[in-house]
Amino acid sequence: MQTKVFIVIVSYNGMPWLPKCLRSCNPFNIIVVDNNSSDGTVAFIQEEFPEITILQQNTNLGFGAANNIGISYALKKGAEYVFLLNQDAYLEQNTLNNLIKTHKENNSYGILSPIHLNGTGTKLDNNFSKYIKENEVLRNDALKQLFSQQIYDLPFVNAAAWLLPRKTIEKIGGFDPIFYHRGEDDNYCQRILYHGIKLGVVPETHVWHDRELRTKMMYKNNTEKLIRYERALKQALANINIEIESNIRIKKQIIVKTILKSLISLMFIDAIFNLNKYRILNTILPEIKYSRKKNKEVGLHYLEEL
Repeated sequence: MQTKVFIVIVSYNGMPWLPKCLRSCNPFNIIVVDNNSSDGTVAFIQEEFPEITILQQNTNLGFGAANNIGISYALKKGAEYVFLLNQDAYLEQNTLNNLIKTHKENNSYGILSPIHLNGTGTKLDNNFSKYIKENEVLRNDALKQLFSQQIYDLPFVNAAAWLLPRKTIEKIGGFDPIFYHRGEDDNYCQRILYHGIKLGVVPETHVWHDRELRTKMMYKNNTEKLIRYERALKQALANINIEIESNIRIKKQIIVKTILKSLISLMFIDAIFNLNKYRILNTILPEIKYSRKKNKEVGLHYLEEL
């Protein structure tokens, strides 16, 4: 009997990549969750790929929430595996079949990822090359292009190309909604590890992640810096593998000392900036504590009822 697999792609103004991305996914079931694109994405898919299921949203829900919609739909359709793929990534032929085959032979893994190459498939994706440093054997083997293991364990790999078995989703749930965009895959991996499940990278399987020419986000003003600060706080404090109470106390003490130092030096803009950091920390603590409690439990968290 053929394994039932659904590829979930979250799209947002992805026309520079989507035609190639969608063609690379043939012949699998594809679900596109569109985050209210304004570049003709939906019309293009309806015309060129009428067999694809489009779940059109009225607003940009962000990466995690949109993926949760696609995952929920796939589970309702009886998916045994859900494969999350970025709109700017392309599958090589047989990559997904090989990932599924590898998981069936190694079902203690909750997430399997292919090797991430750049957009032309000529070298490792820059970010991926940083992640694999956590496994020295994988890093050395990848540099030599001579692999000695069927699967290499990692504590984290980004969600540009994740194979999620159904039993993983039923145990861990979906992405935590406290993360709008960025940090949700870190949090998911933290939850995977907490529940005693492994993450792995499968060599000789590849995805091309076409993002080298994209402009890197720069945080220039204090408002943007505070957004980044809040995201980093959530990522650190929502990690259920660590105790956070002492961490919170230390963070508060440091911020208070910085505020006082700024006031003494008559640096009022810096004082206000750090006061806002203190307010952010206090504001997010209730949702962090709720998140930690919920994510320590097993269940279909954050997904629609089946």
